[in-house]
Amino acid sequence: MKPQFYLVPRDIRSSHISRHHTLPNFGTVWHYHPELELHYIVRGEGVRFVGDNVSNFNAGELLLLGENLPHMWRCNEEYFRQDPTISAEAVVVQFLPDFVGNDFLKKSEADAILSLYDKAKAGLIITGHAREALIPLMLKSAKTTGLNRMILILTMLETLSSSEELYPISTKDALYQPNKEETDRLNKVYNYTLTHYKKDLTLEEIASVANLSVTSFCRYFKMVTKKTFHDFLIEIRISHAQRLLVEDSSVTTEAVCFECGFNNRSNFFGHFKRITGFTPVEFKRRCHP
Repeated sequence: MKPQFYLVPRDIRSSHISRHHTLPNFGTVWHYHPELELHYIVRGEGVRFVGDNVSNFNAGELLLLGENLPHMWRCNEEYFRQDPTISAEAVVVQFLPDFVGNDFLKKSEADAILSLYDKAKAGLIITGHAREALIPLMLKSAKTTGLNRMILILTMLETLSSSEELYPISTKDALYQPNKEETDRLNKVYNYTLTHYKKDLTLEEIASVANLSVTSFCRYFKMVTKKTFHDFLIEIRISHAQRLLVEDSSVTTEAVCFECGFNNRSNFFGHFKRITGFTPVEFKRRCHP
């Protein structure tokens, strides 16, 4: 089965994205993305697919996935029964290999990080002292802003690159080699959307970025991402709404609504509830109890 390209909804100006989310389940999409991913299961169990490996997963598992490594966490059947007492929870940190810049990776101090990136192509289970050190850093990263976010991700990489408690999951042969033309086009669409998501983006405008007609673009985008551009745009806006609610306890949900490009509160509340499982008010209370 061919994995689906996934557009990680990150701020184009940020070094990485950190999310602490609670969902009914982790979905069923076999996917890949150019970002490396640290994935900590706080709550949930089921079957994990990483590259050419299939294994069970449980709460407490911490993994590092390399760029373009196909993966999926398929929760057990009870997580799909819409039972409000059962939910899955995870902390996810995603970052591009050159998030600090290509020049940084050319420095001798980055040799250990490049070696880590190579090992991560097979996916790595993180255990022992490295696991215990990383979990609080990941949790903190989901609530931290400014320069401290950059310092945290570098600290995570330093911890990982010096650890001998990392164990491969898959084989490097399982790494997916995406079509370069396809990736470049999607990145153009992605970067343009991240820059202009607050305004009313038309299909004509975004189709011109991809150098396609509206009809061809809609067909192409749905074929590659398995979602409409409208759905993707909503996901981007909700992702930024979550970030604003996490970072500022004093911000109002109404201010967040209009800051993220929604025209009215009811529309914003409906999409937020559908995607996150919580209303904006409930989500804010969970972040700032």
